Amino acid sequence: MATQNSARAAEPKPKNRYKNARRNADWTIDQDWQSYSADEHDRWDRLFARTLKVLQGRACREYLDAVKTLRLSESGVPNMERLSDRLEKITGWRIAPVTDLVPDDIFFDHLANRRFPAGAFIRSEKEMEYLEEPDIFHDIFGHVPLLANPLYADFIQAYGKGGQRALKLGRLKNLARLYWYTVEFGLVREASGLKIFGAGIMSSTAESVFSLDDPSPHRIGFDLERVMRTNYIIDDFQKVYFVIDSFEQLVRDCTEDFGPLYERLGSGPTYEPDELAAGDRVIHHGTLDYFRGRQTKATANG
Repeated sequence: MATQNSARAAEPKPKNRYKNARRNADWTIDQDWQSYSADEHDRWDRLFARTLKVLQGRACREYLDAVKTLRLSESGVPNMERLSDRLEKITGWRIAPVTDLVPDDIFFDHLANRRFPAGAFIRSEKEMEYLEEPDIFHDIFGHVPLLANPLYADFIQAYGKGGQRALKLGRLKNLARLYWYTVEFGLVREASGLKIFGAGIMSSTAESVFSLDDPSPHRIGFDLERVMRTNYIIDDFQKVYFVIDSFEQLVRDCTEDFGPLYERLGSGPTYEPDELAAGDRVIHHGTLDYFRGRQTKATANG
């Protein structure tokens, strides 16, 4: 998602009206679709229209095709039950409404069983450009379309199963980096150039432009171990974007036995987001100018 400016960072978080909703044992709730106001439906429509416009020619083909297949252009906040019925017929996935982020073990169990937890609340008018916690627009618009792609759907299920193992082995930090740099902020190479497939980029008009067009960030060919050794930042644009060659590559690399890899990760380097490492397939060597400018401004104001 896009960076927040200093004024927006000082604003209070919007009230999540689902915060106190009755939760089931798996943390799911009743979306209560009828309770969305006309303003909330209108907010979704405006977010959808302007974001999809920016993504034309930027999002990967599989994503844009799935938006049409799932009929996400229907007016108003999506009804997760009806959307799940369409999605399940394609790849067996369903969407599970939740209040907000769920515990790791619950999250992985949902993914391992082809259920995607999606926040039910929608961001406020004041947070149209940036929202710290994932809302229904980020989760449905950003994540759900690619779950209609069989290869990507298999990858997400495998990630859920891998997460259950990572919890037992104490390697959740490494696995979280894989999720961050693929599911949230991944790029894919197509014949016409680099395209977006990460949901964190998809749901941000600003980062949709920055990730592909700005000279500041590094863009590096995907390597599983390199990704799992790389820290990330959560409050700004990314300093590095990893590029997969195809979803076939993602499934192939991420359904192997991670046991030997987890053992290697017990020692060796950890990379900062702005670092380049020996052996990197550098697609674009970033200038990092945007980040230096931010640092200079912060120092001057500090």
